[in-house]
Amino acid sequence: MKEQKHLKMIWDFRGPSAEHTANHHEIHLNDYFKLESKEHFGTGVEKVNDMHSMAYVIILEHDMRQIRDALKPHRAQWHDA
Repeated sequence: MKEQKHLKMIWDFRGPSAEHTANHHEIHLNDYFKLESKEHFGTGVEKVNDMHSMAYVIILEHDMRQIRDALKPHRAQWHDA
């Protein structure tokens, strides 16, 4: 059986309220995955600098299209689990 790769789906927020907005977005990400009973491998927020923060969720590659179409992330990258 082929091992599934993990993807980190990312939403970027910029401006003086970027960190607050990213933290709030993470709440909505967790709500979505609970409501839809979708598997994920964690969410989080990363502060890049005072004017840029990002919210993210780690998912399996095979869920990418459904999650991308529903949540419209700004970008994604491979994630080593």
